[in-house]
Amino acid sequence: MPPGLDLAVCGAAAGRRSAEVGAYYAGRGNRFWLILHETGLTPRLLAPEEFRRLPEFGIGLTDLAKTASGPDSGIPRSAWDADGLRRRIEAARPRMLAFNGKNAAQRFIGANRVGYGLQSERIGSTEIFVLPSTSGAASGYWDPGPWREMAGLVAALRR
Repeated sequence: MPPGLDLAVCGAAAGRRSAEVGAYYAGRGNRFWLILHETGLTPRLLAPEEFRRLPEFGIGLTDLAKTASGPDSGIPRSAWDADGLRRRIEAARPRMLAFNGKNAAQRFIGANRVGYGLQSERIGSTEIFVLPSTSGAASGYWDPGPWREMAGLVAALRR
């Protein structure tokens, strides 16, 4: 992740399909690319294979578990690397870190319950925001509202 981005989005771990094709948020039914476009964070709808273009729009991607893939429940405890994420964010210094789903946020923050929205915790000057997961597996919890709120905050940071 290059330094100085407006937004870093952190998922829990690559899903099976994403790991197979080597592209973030590639699973069928994942809303990630659509919500980025719908909220104005990208000027057009990008395909998962275009993830390397995101820094052009001030966005970087990472995961809390970088050495494992699959559903969150199948990720070994040893793969969750909160310290590694903290180091990556401290080095890159994005203005905002947004967790794509509560599971990754809870594992990073160390709390059993984390609400959606802007958090009181920070990493240096990087604000932390928790979003509903875009995964198709989490479709029962989908709410684009927090994504719109976060996109508005990122737009304000850019002014």
